[in-house]
This record gives sequence, structure tokens and C-alpha cells, in this order.
Amino acid sequence: MTPLYYLSANEALRLFRTRQLSPVELMRAIIERAEHVEPTVNAFAEQMFEQALRAAAAAETRYRPRGEPRPLEGLPVAAKEEQHIIGHPVTDGTLLRSSYPAGETAVVLARIEAAGGILHARTTTSEFCCMPLSHTRRWGVTRNPWNPHVSAGGSSGGSAASLAAGTAMLATGSDIGGSLRAPASFTGVVGFKPPHGRNPVLPPAGLDPYFHHGPMARTVADCALLQNVMAGEDSRDPASSLPPVTIIPPHLDDVRGLRVAFSATPGDFPVDLEVRANTRAAVGALESAGAVIEEVEIAWRLDEIKQALWAHFGSGLAAELVELDRQHPNTITPYALAFARKGVQTAPHVDGETGRALESAIQGHLDAVFAHFDAFIVPTVGATAFAAGEDYTDTQLMVNGVALEHFSDASLTPAFNISSANPVIAVPSGWARNGVPTGVQVVAAKYDDTTAFRVASAIERTLGAGFAGRRTPALPT
Repeated sequence: MTPLYYLSANEALRLFRTRQLSPVELMRAIIERAEHVEPTVNAFAEQMFEQALRAAAAAETRYRPRGEPRPLEGLPVAAKEEQHIIGHPVTDGTLLRSSYPAGETAVVLARIEAAGGILHARTTTSEFCCMPLSHTRRWGVTRNPWNPHVSAGGSSGGSAASLAAGTAMLATGSDIGGSLRAPASFTGVVGFKPPHGRNPVLPPAGLDPYFHHGPMARTVADCALLQNVMAGEDSRDPASSLPPVTIIPPHLDDVRGLRVAFSATPGDFPVDLEVRANTRAAVGALESAGAVIEEVEIAWRLDEIKQALWAHFGSGLAAELVELDRQHPNTITPYALAFARKGVQTAPHVDGETGRALESAIQGHLDAVFAHFDAFIVPTVGATAFAAGEDYTDTQLMVNGVALEHFSDASLTPAFNISSANPVIAVPSGWARNGVPTGVQVVAAKYDDTTAFRVASAIERTLGAGFAGRRTPALPT
């Protein structure tokens, strides 16, 4: 029997409606689970359990006769600490930022609460949300529930770890270079990067086309449930110009006749042999479901993508962090400082015009794929794990016996932040020998959210990896 804390969100809603489960009972189970596993996992930056229990009691009344439950009524939702909640501190995981209270709530969180979701905890991030790691000097090490010796990934690693550990039913994250998708891959959950403009983000962050707020969940249908609430225009975000797209899970997994391209080793990206094999297994599952599969080459080069990223980030956040380190030495985590120094060193050699030309070429290579296909499948992360608490400033990450210049070179996610109009959903593809999940990214044509969910749902149903296969972490405490 599935423990209450590992129910899917859609199943919990069904049990609420039939009065077989109450929101208070579920919230207590989630809190008890957190008290049991948080000393190991450390996914929470802030706990809001008392107010969550009060909200659960109020939600319970809406399931009584003549009540009107809302779409997320009574579901425990963990929110990434970076996303503001009025009156609560915002630190982005750094000791350099005082715990000032936010003056307003992020649009997507306000919509979740308006839909009946209960924000019961805020989750840890990497410092300044700048790296695919999950440890900071402010919060310590967030660990992967499948294998606590390795990282949950970042920067939305706390949300991913919480879902995998059973301490949240749904969760939110943000993504500027893969921060929803990389931790989803490492923890066996689902993360969706919407097209830029689909989910509103308060400025100034929302003005960056690389940046997105998105949903995370243990199943594709649950991810769709949360995305349906988050999406839609908001006047406070001038970039949120896209209407919401309602994703209807029961009609998602028919992929018969869809043309799907895949690349287990796109461009010259380093990809572990186990990740490659699991990517091919996911594609094989799609083919068994009736999709038309073809392996393709995409002319991406890791060095060109890195140059485009440095042109984008080098003169902004990187320069700010170097100045902060000058004012407050030995305070910033080594991985964040290494990122900043590399950006400042590289930015002068890649001007804005060169960066834009590289972005255009990267987008053009992807557009060429979608001239012939409905979806494109690639691995999410080329490595099978990052060590928990490791900064990778003195340690090199090895993939297939090759030392990477930087551990983040193992992430195959940033190209899809450059091509920001393409929806991308990360789903589990299997497991590595270290017990940690692997994942693939399902990419759809610009603004075609429904196809991305449709293909991801078919992979989940036919492959049965991650939580879709009812496999859960044997977490030591």
C-alpha cells in the first residue's frame, strides 16, 4: 500500500472528494515524514507547519456537502525559497543577504494559494541560484533521498529532494540554465520549463528570457495539475504575454503517429554510458507506444553554448558576486565564487553581438529539427551524480574517463534556456548503478506545451521509471 506521503496529487484529490482522506490527515502525514527524514535530506529552508495545519482544516470544510473545493484544495506544496512570500525572508541561500521580509508574493505562489494549495515549506537552493548543486553555507548540504552521498542537484534541488523524500506533494522551482530539470533528473521526479512568457515572474527576473518559474511533481499528470494553475498573463510581468494552455492528463499519453527525434549524445556533449542506455530505453518505450522514432545529429558545440552563456551572464551576476567577495571575503561558497570569476574573465572576450549570434545559431539548429519532427528527446544531465557537498573547484568530474573542464558541462539543459520559447519537460529514464535516477528532456516546438506533456506522459506510462513504477527511496535516517 502506498504511504499517504507518496500518494500522487491527483489521487489525493480523488480521496478528498470521496471523503476517504482529509487534508488534515494528509498534512500530518507529510509533517511526520519531514520530521523523520529532514535531518538527512535537509530540503527545507523554512517550515510553516502550524499555519499549514490551520489551512488544511479550512480546506477540509470545502469537501463537505455543498462545499466548493478549488483545483489544488488541501494539497501540500513546497515553494523554492527564491520565490517571494509576503512577510517571509528571502536570502537566495547566501550569508551576504540579510533576511529581509518580502513585500509581495510571487505571482505563481499567489495563484497556488488562490487555487487551494497549501504552502507548508520553503526549499533550499544553491547560493544565488547559480549552480546545479544543493549546498550552501547558510543551509548546509541538501542530499539526494535515493543516495545521500550525492547531491540533489540545483538550484531547485530542495524542491526536488522534498518530492522524492515524500515531504511535499507538489513543488515549485525556477530555471535559468536547467534548475528545474537537472534536479528532477537526479531525484526521479518531473520538472517543466515552460516557454518564456507562459508563467509570470515579477521583474526584474521576469525580463530575462532565460528565466522561468515552473512546476515540479512526482508524476507528469501532477506536474500538469500545477502548471495549469501557474500559467497565464499578469500585468506586473510585461514579458508574460502568453495565454494559459490547459493540459488535460487523461488525454496525454496517445503518441501514435507522432514524429519524435532523439539524440543520446547531442553535439559534442559528454554523456555517461548508463545515461545513454537509459535515454535509448525511453525512446524505445515511445516507439512501443506508436511514435515514429529517428535518431538525429544536432550541430551543437559545448564551447559555443558556453560562450553564449558567458555573454549573457558574465557582466551581470558574475560581476556582482566578484564585487561582493571583495567587500566580504571568505563568505561566498567556492562554487559560486568560481562561477563569478570565470564569468568576469570570460565576458570581455565574448561581446554582446557575438553572444547574440551564437544564440541565434543554437536556436537555428533546434528549429531545423522541428522542421521535420514533433518532439525531440535528449538526456537531461550527462553525469550520473554530483557528490554531496563538493564544490568542484579542486576536483574534476569524470564522464566516461574524460575530465570535464567544469562540472556544469555535464548539464544538457542550458541550450533550451537560450531557445527559451521551446517547452521542455524532464522525466525519469531509469537508474544508474549508484542507485540514483537518470532522466531525459522532452522538447516540443515553440509554445507547444501540450505535445511536450503528451510525449512525457507516454514515456512515464510505458517505461515505468521513477515514481511511476512505484519505486521509492529506501532513505536512511
